Amino acid sequence: MEMGAKEKNQQLYKPYSNGIIAKKPPSSLQQELLELRGSASCSRTEPEFEMADIFYFCRRGVESILDDEVTKRFSSQELDSWNLLTRSNYNFHHISLRLTVMWAVGVLLRYGVLLPLRVTLAVTGIGLLVVLTTLLTFLPNRELMLYLSEKIHLMCYRICVRALTAIITYHNRENKPKNGCICVSNHTTPIDIIILANDGCYSMVGQLHGGLMGMVQRAMVKSSPHIWFERSEVKDRHLVAKRLSDHVADKTKQPILIFPEGTCINNTSVMMFKKGSFEIACTVYPVAIKYDPRFGDAFWNSSKFGMVNYLLRMMSSWAIVCSVWYLPPMNREEGEDAVQFANRVKAAIAAQGGLVDLIWDGGLKRAKVKDAFKEEQQKLYSKVLVGEQDEGDQGDSTHLEIENPDDSTKGQ
Repeated sequence: MEMGAKEKNQQLYKPYSNGIIAKKPPSSLQQELLELRGSASCSRTEPEFEMADIFYFCRRGVESILDDEVTKRFSSQELDSWNLLTRSNYNFHHISLRLTVMWAVGVLLRYGVLLPLRVTLAVTGIGLLVVLTTLLTFLPNRELMLYLSEKIHLMCYRICVRALTAIITYHNRENKPKNGCICVSNHTTPIDIIILANDGCYSMVGQLHGGLMGMVQRAMVKSSPHIWFERSEVKDRHLVAKRLSDHVADKTKQPILIFPEGTCINNTSVMMFKKGSFEIACTVYPVAIKYDPRFGDAFWNSSKFGMVNYLLRMMSSWAIVCSVWYLPPMNREEGEDAVQFANRVKAAIAAQGGLVDLIWDGGLKRAKVKDAFKEEQQKLYSKVLVGEQDEGDQGDSTHLEIENPDDSTKGQ
């Protein structure tokens, strides 16, 4: 396909290319309105409304509809070339007989050989985790129980990683999180947990679920200091902060693993970190995770796929290939509030993982934009009309946070 396009001096068709809109460099609302109004408005002593102002808001609205930098973070990343997975080819249905035969052989290999083996490994890993952690509760010696619990968790996590044929490269292991601290990472998929736990044990934080997931959570907490909350407790920020503070105060306990974005993003960007994890007085160890989508798409679109369907797609992929970077520990600086600290950590993770650093809240995946944010745009325009607009004001620089307690992938 690439050779044919090169011979014809044509660019290979990319449905989600970034060149849909040629955007101007960012400037203030007042500057853009002055450009639209022209030189006639500059001679006026008092600012007033002009019909030309409408075109500014129309243009910004059309730009957001066609190339919204937030919404496209909640859908799978489109590949430039086909990896022989049906789900990643939206452009070509039939290219050649040779490629069709290769795809058919791949389907037989993935679903006939790899999938049964991977399901067997996954069932074995989860079954051993539930059974062995339950048996550990009968040991009278707590120190022995915690020691064996760590070994069992590592063994079961590694079995589950092999069930996904995960090929993981860990960088800068000297920066691995220590006991009595918090580890924060960008969030792409629920398997982020076993990707990190494959290299060391963590204490998990999250909402207590029902069904199979709840059974696994209850078995894990019997032999390891995980922190599970009931649905009614999740919204109690003081209770959450107290339990996290009590955990990190004990230097014998494993580091807490938290995903501050609160939802899964498609591994092309890092969205706003919730400040709750950064209000606790302890060292934070940032971790950046970057998946290679050429072998399998790890992103979980929870609005489109259930957990079982998602795991089936993962286990029927070629492999899950990713890189993990342990970043140097970071502490809150003097005079720095929790939001500033969270943004500094987020920027470090985005830079290391080659991800786009966005200010938007991941809660926009399901929630609508707050009226207060819309009103902020009206206030900016009203300041222009009364002559109070500052040159540095940006219409898109508002820090927006949306609570999203019902997301099953949230880390805190």
